[in-house]
Amino acid sequence: MIDRERPGYPRLVLAMLLLVYAFNFLDRQILGILAKPIQAELNLNDAQFGLIGGPPFAILYSVLGVPFALLADRVGKARVIATALIVWSGFTALCGLAGGFWSLFAYRMGVGVGEAGGVAPSYALIADYYPIERRARALGIYSMGIPIGLAVGVLAGAYIATLVNWRVAFFTVGIAGIVIAPFFLWIVHDRAKPPVPVAPVAASAAPRVTLWTVFSILAAKPAFWLMAFAAGCSSLAGYGLALWVPKILMTRFDWSLITAGQFMGSLLLTGGAGGVFLGGVLADRLGRADRGWYPRLPAIAWLITAPTFMLGLITPSPVLAWFCLLIPNALNILWLGPLNTAVQHLAPPQMRASASATFLLINNLVGLGVGPWLLGTMSVALKAQYGADSLRYAAIIGAGFYLVAAVLGVLAVRAVRRGWIEEAV
Repeated sequence: MIDRERPGYPRLVLAMLLLVYAFNFLDRQILGILAKPIQAELNLNDAQFGLIGGPPFAILYSVLGVPFALLADRVGKARVIATALIVWSGFTALCGLAGGFWSLFAYRMGVGVGEAGGVAPSYALIADYYPIERRARALGIYSMGIPIGLAVGVLAGAYIATLVNWRVAFFTVGIAGIVIAPFFLWIVHDRAKPPVPVAPVAASAAPRVTLWTVFSILAAKPAFWLMAFAAGCSSLAGYGLALWVPKILMTRFDWSLITAGQFMGSLLLTGGAGGVFLGGVLADRLGRADRGWYPRLPAIAWLITAPTFMLGLITPSPVLAWFCLLIPNALNILWLGPLNTAVQHLAPPQMRASASATFLLINNLVGLGVGPWLLGTMSVALKAQYGADSLRYAAIIGAGFYLVAAVLGVLAVRAVRRGWIEEAV
């Protein structure tokens, strides 16, 4: 039996949440490295594949994230996360059975339904186990699941698709997630709340957490809107590039699946993991003196991300491209720890999961819902002018959204200071 009272238990919880989050992004983005073989076998153009990679997943993932977060606040975060893992992993495995556009579209919608229950309850569980002075760092460690999941996804997808086929790649990663779920539920439990003696009348009058209650609190604060749309613009570029960059590199440098997977995997593990952890550490340190650093730090990172991504996509040298792309891969998700910490402090503590889900609703509808589809659609529109390079030029345009995110992040600095709710000690 796991001893939940021992000092190291919060670290164990964080490690398990990190593992599940890695599978979240592995299952979400394995589609990118498999773009070429899937498009070839199912006869899909870039616009169709971009539609599969974005809106069907994003709409259900974003919208259902809010009610699932409310459910987690009421019945338990760990149970909701474990159930979500089983659902999204099952639909990932089913993607290997797709016979055309509509079946793959439907299975990706199912992945979105499952993943809707994973992230916001995890944010709230971390906030329950980690105090404010260490929370951004903990969220940064948790967010390392993004580059780890992406890296494992491109590597596993490339090798399995090359050795067998792309369908077996989906089967393999989907079944692996289902196997992990019962171990997660055995190890991870919600943090017990100390009993608070209240009079019977007061207890019956205690406010119930509702979607409208959470949204009305957040909607009244400019900081919420500025950070949500800043993250959304960053995610629009990030998700679009994550889906399409492997194909761009394979086309530009005439690479195999395995070569592209090794290139992207090394970038994501080296840059992404370090950048997202650094964001949490710096936000914890700088945010103690000035809460405005929570949005200011991501804004600085986005200003550097945009031009370095563009440079990496236009350079003719694979070696130079790797070093150029290392910088934005380290900085483009630095925002996760700082902004998610700040959002949780725009609402009372008992609404953390719901506040995170409301933030993710906007972020993912804008980012995941638009990014992959927009870049694919632009590629088709630019095909007559740029031919095989049309997707690369679409990606360069997409990277410009990081600059929009930076402007919104700067505007959020003063608003966060005004809207921050300090925790009772």
